[in-house]
Amino acid sequence: MSSYDSRLLNFVIFAPLVFAALLMLLPKNEKGQIRALTFVAMLVDLVLAAYAYVRFSNGGNAEFRLEYWASWVPEIGLGYHIGVDGIAASLVLMTGVLGPLVVMASWTFVQDKVKEFHLALLILQTAMMGALCSLDILLFYVFFEAMLIPMYLLIGVWGSEDRQMAAMKFFLYTLVGSLLMLVALLGVYLIATPAGAHSFDYASIYNGLIGASREVWACSKTGACNLSPAAMALKTYGPYMFFAFALAFAIKVPMWPVHTWLPDAHTQAPVAGSMILAAVMLKMGTFGFWRFAVPLFPSVAQGWQLPLAVLSVIGIVYGALMCLAQRDIKRLIAYSSVSHLGYCMLGIVAMTPEAATGSAYQMLNHGVSTGALFLLFGMLYERRHVRLISDYGGLAKVMPVFTAFFVIITFSSVAVPGTNGFIGEFLVLLGTFNSNLPLWVGVLAATGVVLGAAYMLLMVQKVFFGPVTRKENQGLSDMNLRELATALPFVILVVVMGLRPQPLLRVIEMSTKPFIARATLTSDTSDDKVRVVVRTPPTPEAAPAGGQVPAVGAVVPPEIRPEVRRPFGGGMKPMIQGAPTILPAPLMGAPEVQR
Repeated sequence: MSSYDSRLLNFVIFAPLVFAALLMLLPKNEKGQIRALTFVAMLVDLVLAAYAYVRFSNGGNAEFRLEYWASWVPEIGLGYHIGVDGIAASLVLMTGVLGPLVVMASWTFVQDKVKEFHLALLILQTAMMGALCSLDILLFYVFFEAMLIPMYLLIGVWGSEDRQMAAMKFFLYTLVGSLLMLVALLGVYLIATPAGAHSFDYASIYNGLIGASREVWACSKTGACNLSPAAMALKTYGPYMFFAFALAFAIKVPMWPVHTWLPDAHTQAPVAGSMILAAVMLKMGTFGFWRFAVPLFPSVAQGWQLPLAVLSVIGIVYGALMCLAQRDIKRLIAYSSVSHLGYCMLGIVAMTPEAATGSAYQMLNHGVSTGALFLLFGMLYERRHVRLISDYGGLAKVMPVFTAFFVIITFSSVAVPGTNGFIGEFLVLLGTFNSNLPLWVGVLAATGVVLGAAYMLLMVQKVFFGPVTRKENQGLSDMNLRELATALPFVILVVVMGLRPQPLLRVIEMSTKPFIARATLTSDTSDDKVRVVVRTPPTPEAAPAGGQVPAVGAVVPPEIRPEVRRPFGGGMKPMIQGAPTILPAPLMGAPEVQR
């Protein structure tokens, strides 16, 4: 890995923040310059994200790549450690694609506090990228929480009539779950790493729990409960910590029954807020289950497999039935998110390779299809400022191009073969039927496909076809060039991801195999399949000759021992010379817990 590659994700994460600093220098009344600079910032971030994705795809066989590590608060084991695996790289690319489209979608929609609006977009972009790239669990939490404030402002300041209620509901729901996760995070930190060498690094925490997790699994299956102190602590407190992580991420997904904040937030948010919320922020919940909740507590996750699958299926069916009952188009699209993300969760808890791959692909699909639905309805709302289905009718006669775009995205949402939605849902259902879940779980999940077609096609028929029912709709203009340029990338993605999914699936599958091995961890699972191996030099320049960087936990001979660079001052401090150094990570079984 080159020195530039090791810094590439830093540019992806912080480029929007640099442009936000430049944006603050512009006068508030220069709305055109503000929008243009923000668009350029998002375009730069897209180029960087796409380049990072390409470099990851061609980067060899390591699970995590493009890593960068720097000591941050060594006294508590907190480091700035970033890197991506297949699923994170794919979500980073999707976030990069969304950025410039969000700015274009809001070009004429937001007229008040334009500077503050675009600052919020840029800060939110940095927080989302940071959360996806974090390989330090506390660093992830910092970015995870940082997303709350700009999204709260987007909803509460630039939303519709009940925006303050919706923003407060969104904030409180997410904050409560996040605080519980913080408590659980500290518990894992104390159990997984030994006293005097505590670390928040993801590899250190996960690898430190492997031995204890195996003991807990054997205890639950065979009754042999001669547990080490770490395993005893994990057996006693693990279910509570899993519940805290799962609740925080379930709220973010959102899963039934903690989903009630989502329809209000989507309905009141401006078009940019709805697009970001649907395409990226909801995926922080499913990504959290994939990265943290399930792998850190595999025995608890296996014990809760059926209840979580049932909740996912309830979300699929309930969300679809709620869509059939909606008269507000934006609430209908919001409830469709609850249904579609139920497939993502079902794929994760099914714990089969097909289902997990389909879940990850469905995360991308949902970002494309639902993000596009909110974009297109935002264009319609900007013309009419009404949301009820009954306020429209016969729009195909006055807006034929817009109708064609909406119908194509609808086909994606209902998983018509040849579109991206079909690939993800088919793989999830196939993996669910091949899993150890009861057959009826897959059958009920499959009914969501039928219900999805029903509510979306009924809405399209009432809004776009038949006679023009209201005179206000007769003079509506069709899509202009800016709107075409904003919507066209979504249509291209629908077709390309539907007809040529293999390049994306190949990258996702790099993360699927390790995830399945960690989720189904047993006492006889090979260490090579489950251990998290990362390359974390204190500085990119510290790599030994040949560019090879020792993996965490590897013994480093004195002649290639790196120096530690303190990133916030302090200069260079050489490591103690003499005996070989072991890079810090508790890889040798379960650590003891200090009582």
